[in-house]
Amino acid sequence: MFEIDEDIRKARTLHSDFYTEQRYFDEAREKIFAQSWQFLGREFDLGHALTPISLLPRLIDEPLLLVRTGEYISCLTNVCTHRGKVLVDESCDGELIRCPYHGRRFLLDGTCSSMPEFVGVIDFPAESDNLRKMPLAERGGFLFTSVAPKSEFEDLVCDVALHLGRIEPAGLRLTARREYEVSAHWALYCENYLEGFHIPYVHHGLNKLVDYGTYTTELFRYASLQTGYSSGGDVEARYLFIFPNTMFNFYPWGISVNVVRPIAKERTAVEFWTYVSDESLISEGAGADLHSVELEDEAVVESVQRGIRSRFYSQGRYSPTREQGTHHFHRLIAEAMNS
Repeated sequence: MFEIDEDIRKARTLHSDFYTEQRYFDEAREKIFAQSWQFLGREFDLGHALTPISLLPRLIDEPLLLVRTGEYISCLTNVCTHRGKVLVDESCDGELIRCPYHGRRFLLDGTCSSMPEFVGVIDFPAESDNLRKMPLAERGGFLFTSVAPKSEFEDLVCDVALHLGRIEPAGLRLTARREYEVSAHWALYCENYLEGFHIPYVHHGLNKLVDYGTYTTELFRYASLQTGYSSGGDVEARYLFIFPNTMFNFYPWGISVNVVRPIAKERTAVEFWTYVSDESLISEGAGADLHSVELEDEAVVESVQRGIRSRFYSQGRYSPTREQGTHHFHRLIAEAMNS
């Protein structure tokens, strides 16, 4: 089922069952998302603009907290170790975390400090009574975490460190966050992003700005980089994808970060984070109308979701010149699912 030939000229795409069967969706959440590094946001915004105790988007339905004590930031599970109650329902100020169910208290580093009516309990509090702390990693001023990392963060970004290292955090300002909901499998959204093949057919406005013939794709171990050039040879945009679901889009005006979050088998959330360094360029070039491009992408991806349910479709083939990114993505999925 999950075998993608390394030779793109021979390879067939993922079987349609991967996108339509619940068992594969559930398995992918554990084998791919739980073990991958997920984007949280920019360190500057999280550390200074938000309250000391901040809710994070659920990672594969795992409730998490981001806690700031002074300049130190930590990521903790948001579930009480007593009876499993979610601890914090909204971001807040506080010097400790108290469970609203039975009053168990935790320090901001996750240590269980006290619990009413627990006098006489043997070996309490133990290590298992503390909140689990997630690993945090930083690159280019952006933070990442993982529920159960299969590899070190450096292994994930080592090949693309140069591109992330060019980010100057102090020059970026978070100007907008927007979430879209797509009626399609998360992988369909990602693989559409990973090829410029569809641009002349789907994005007529973008196609006037990007020279399709000079569009390039560069592959790394766990990432890929697409570059779109203008007819004059200038870089219009760079699209950096980090497996399995994080997209850094570099435009003359700044960076748009897209995070794809699976909700259900045929339901996906896509969060857009807009970081601007030069507002005078925001209305120019390939990054000028991201909303319209997004709606065009959603329409075609949702149509694919309907189409792959057909009894007459199971697998397709790849264009060796235009679908290297999608082929690479499918091989990473197969590698993870077979592990």
